[in-house]
Amino acid sequence: MENKEEKIKVKEIKEKKKDNKKKNTSKVNEEAKKLQEENAKLNEKVLRISAEMQNMRRRYEDEISNIYKFEGEELIVKLLAIVDNFERAIKLDDRDLTDELSKFLSGFKMIYANLINILNSMEVKEIDCQGLEFDPNMMEAVLTEKDENLPANVVLEVLQKGYTYKDKVIRVAMVKVNE
Repeated sequence: MENKEEKIKVKEIKEKKKDNKKKNTSKVNEEAKKLQEENAKLNEKVLRISAEMQNMRRRYEDEISNIYKFEGEELIVKLLAIVDNFERAIKLDDRDLTDELSKFLSGFKMIYANLINILNSMEVKEIDCQGLEFDPNMMEAVLTEKDENLPANVVLEVLQKGYTYKDKVIRVAMVKVNE
């Protein structure tokens, strides 16, 4: 009988070991599953952060290239006021001036021509808008007038020239528009 009892005890011990192994295996499997889920979340987070870093780097490089591209913009905007003054002086009628003043005006014209050449070499372009349809991105309507001979929304007169610098509007043109 002892033999039978021993066999039963051994059998019970083996079953307990199997149950413990099953319990341990299920715990290990659960922990492995949790670790895999956590690993997947962390991998996704790393990918997101990596993409965000690439986007930041790209924005930074774009910003730096724009800074270099438009580096002289502030100076050019200040020079445009001088160009306006030169144009006003040049519009004076040469015929009514004395010889001395006429020479002075011709000097102004040479300085103006040099200044315009320098601005053109820096890719500063005048916005052409006389007789064209009004474009609010490049023009500012300061006055309106009714002219029956022209279609509506057409620029009648340019009051102050507008300019672009490397395809960027740095000063809008002030214009009179047909109603």
